[in-house]
Amino acid sequence: MSPAADREQAVTDEVLASFDGTTDPRLRQVMQSLVRHLHAFARDVRLSEREWEAAIGFLTRAGQITDDRRQEFILLSDVLGLSMLTVAINEPKVPGATEATVFGPFFVDDSPEIPLGGDIARGAAGTPCHVSGQVRDTDGTPIPGARVDVWEADEDGFYDVQYADDRTAGRGWLRTGPDGEYRFWSVLPAPYPIPHDGPVGDLLKAAGRGPMRPAHLHFKITAPGYRTLITHIFLDGDPYLDDDAVFGVKEGLVVESGKHHGGTAPDGSRPAGEWASLTFDLVLVAEPA
Repeated sequence: MSPAADREQAVTDEVLASFDGTTDPRLRQVMQSLVRHLHAFARDVRLSEREWEAAIGFLTRAGQITDDRRQEFILLSDVLGLSMLTVAINEPKVPGATEATVFGPFFVDDSPEIPLGGDIARGAAGTPCHVSGQVRDTDGTPIPGARVDVWEADEDGFYDVQYADDRTAGRGWLRTGPDGEYRFWSVLPAPYPIPHDGPVGDLLKAAGRGPMRPAHLHFKITAPGYRTLITHIFLDGDPYLDDDAVFGVKEGLVVESGKHHGGTAPDGSRPAGEWASLTFDLVLVAEPA
C-alpha cells in the first residue's frame, strides 16, 4: 500500500474506532458500516473538495426546502431507489400477499374519515372513479374493521398539500365492512411529475432523467395482528409504467380501469357523464404470534 493510501486508510480506521465504544450494538454496526462504505465511495470516485462542497450545498438546499408539507429527503431517497430497496429488504416473502411499494412524501396523519362507500375526492379535479375490493389475509379470511388510508393526486398532477389554500382533497380513510369489503369514490388517477423545482429536480435534470410517475392510488392498510401494508395500484396502459421516477411499479399492482358513460354504478347510483371503476383486493400478512 502506498503512503497516500496508508494516510487515507488511517482516516477511515480512526473514524471506525471512534464508534467502538457505542453501547447500542445496532447503532455501532450501522454507523461503522456507513463509514466503511462512505469512505470507500469517496476513494473510488476520488472525490474532489469542490464536489464535496457541491454535495453539502445540495443537502443544505434539501433541508431548506423541506417543511411540514414537503419532504425533499424522502424524494431524494425515492429517486435513488433507496426507498424501494428498503421496501424489498423488509417486505415479508409470503406467497399471495399484496406487494408493498414506496410510501412517498405526501401522506398526512390527519386525513378525514369517510363512511364505507363515501367520497375522498372532496372537490379534487378529475373523472369520478369508484374503487372497491376486499381486504383479507393470505388464507383468504376477510379482515373486517381494517383501516384503509387512501391518497392521490388530482387530474392536474397535484396533491392537496401542494396547493396554497390548505385544502383537503383526494385523501381520506375508512373501515372495511363485515366481509372485509372496502369501497369509495375518488377521481381516476393521472400520471404526474414528482416535485422537480428543488434540488432533487436539479439532480434528475443533470442526469437526463424525467420526473414522471405513472397514474396510481396510494394505500396504507392497518389492522390488529397484521403487518401494515403500504402500496399503490397503478393503471394498466399508462405510458410511464416502465419509466417511474421512483422505481415503484410492480406487475402485480397494475390493474385495468373500467370506463363508463352514465348507467348504474356498483353502489346503485347513476352518475351523469363519464366515470370509471377500479377493483383490487388487498392481502395482508399476519404478524408472528
